[in-house]
Amino acid sequence: MLSTNHRTYRADATIQTVFRRALTILFLLATACLAQQDQQPAAPQPTATPAEGKPQVKVNYLNVCTPGTDEEAIIKGALAAVQAKPAFSTDFEVSRGRTTLKDAPDAKYVRLRRDFAPESPLLTAQYSVSTDATNTVEILVLRPRDPKDFLQVVMEDRVSAEAAKPLSLLQVDTPASRIRIERLNKSSAVLTRCAEVDQNAYESMFRQASDIMAQYRSALGLRTAFHSDIAWLNPTPKAASVPKRKPATGKH
Repeated sequence: MLSTNHRTYRADATIQTVFRRALTILFLLATACLAQQDQQPAAPQPTATPAEGKPQVKVNYLNVCTPGTDEEAIIKGALAAVQAKPAFSTDFEVSRGRTTLKDAPDAKYVRLRRDFAPESPLLTAQYSVSTDATNTVEILVLRPRDPKDFLQVVMEDRVSAEAAKPLSLLQVDTPASRIRIERLNKSSAVLTRCAEVDQNAYESMFRQASDIMAQYRSALGLRTAFHSDIAWLNPTPKAASVPKRKPATGKH
């Protein structure tokens, strides 16, 4: 039979073996857990979002002196769509008034809107002329019935108020100095007369816009039916007051 000391030795050896195996198993499990964590993708970092109540603002810069090829094609296409000989219906609306703006001189204006005939591809024509102590400005706005290509064509000319009165602009057919094509959900195409820039490549567009403005001045009746409204803009010189002569009195 085994002695008591021998049995105790064997029990201790068995306990040590089990303990070492348990430690080995725990070490392997810990190593596997760490490896699994290293293989997992890192949690995505939160991206900066714009503050609530502050919508993003997109700014488009237009080269109005030398527009690009795309803008040039848009302007030419819109001008080509304008009727050379407009046919209007009998409906019209005319208004005139005075505006006072902060940090700007007082201005007088006349606006005329006329509807095109139902068969016309254009819907309305709006002409306005305003004058103040500095400038006299004419603007012609044409709107199509179908806005898929453009919303409106805007042609403008501007002269010094000292150089010409509003009625004079109608007589000499002042050439256009600015063309703007506004489109639905797209940026506008603009061409402006710039004295310091070589614009020979755009002269045909300026000339075509000037011809359109001249045709529409006549067709809208600005020189005939609405001549008196335009004349209202011309300042009337005040007549010099002549002092009344007192009747001569004499002693008899």
